[in-house]
Amino acid sequence: MSAKASWWLERIAADGSPLAVPVHALPFGIGRDEDNELVLIVSGVSRKHARLTKEAGGDRLVLSDLGSTNGCFVNRVRIGAPRALEESDIVHIGSAELRIRRADSGLLDSVPPAEERTVISIPGHALSEHFVANEAEFYDLLGGNGLAAALQPIVSADDGRLVAYELLGRCTHPGLPASPMHLFGLAARLHRAGELSDALRRHGVGVAAARLGGAMLFANAHPAETFEPAFVPGIAALVREHPGIELVIEIHETAVVETARMRELGARLADIGVRFAYDDFGAGQARLNELSEAPPHFVKFDMALVNGLAAAGARKQRVVSDLVRLVADLGSVALAEGIEAEADAAVCRQMGFRLMQGYLFGKPVPADTP
Repeated sequence: MSAKASWWLERIAADGSPLAVPVHALPFGIGRDEDNELVLIVSGVSRKHARLTKEAGGDRLVLSDLGSTNGCFVNRVRIGAPRALEESDIVHIGSAELRIRRADSGLLDSVPPAEERTVISIPGHALSEHFVANEAEFYDLLGGNGLAAALQPIVSADDGRLVAYELLGRCTHPGLPASPMHLFGLAARLHRAGELSDALRRHGVGVAAARLGGAMLFANAHPAETFEPAFVPGIAALVREHPGIELVIEIHETAVVETARMRELGARLADIGVRFAYDDFGAGQARLNELSEAPPHFVKFDMALVNGLAAAGARKQRVVSDLVRLVADLGSVALAEGIEAEADAAVCRQMGFRLMQGYLFGKPVPADTP
């Protein structure tokens, strides 16, 4: 290998800052002994613990365990045979955590090189989690690779007529979880939940706009982005790109905490011709004060309040009915989510819900379905 390292090992210093260890020569020994290229004075590391070599016929690094007691792990899975490593793979040598980096990736530009080849760590056998697995794949997704969307119908409670769709973000990236819940969990660990929400929304609106046929489109906003300076300009750009679209932005219940900010946000959305809804109403606190002080155009009642409502006791039915009446008195439209049975739909009609959504009326389908 040339004097300029093609690969680096990123580690976290004791003060939490990242440091880069160049892999200048191969084979590259890792362990407690002083003659290793990387000396790890770390709990659970053997004297000759592991070795990095070059892939036969390729340029990747290959990690081999040298019969250590506590093993080598790649992306938190213990290896039993030599393993070729990819950019951003997370490697544990015993309890020491490292991340694989290419020198030309651009990701090390802000990471200073380590001034010594010895790493000392506090005792501990549990695998640390300084780095996030699948980080490279996640940023690939934000760049557009693997973004997908689905649409679920929203119907009139009176006659079942289609009036809107909810846009649901999806992921088809082979290196990432398909579940939106797990995907946003990954995004949260990388402090990128707002960016993921924006990317899914932009992609989904672009795919769905041509097939709406005059129906409204409800699109979710993540609490992490709702009050960011770029949020409303980003929505405005979507409206400009897709003239005639009737967009409704769903504000999650957990973001509805400050009435002054909500009134300001509602006014800014109105200026660009966009309405908003409170999503998952009743999932946590009812937010009745915010509802009355900053009433939205739509209130989406959480499925926990609606699903099984026909079989619920009189007390719960009375509470839901009173909330629907309150929403109507404020000039908002009550929407029941999660309806799967006609009996529940019938009760919701009697209570005054004007819109309904759930498997009874249609499951989510890919937004690019003809």
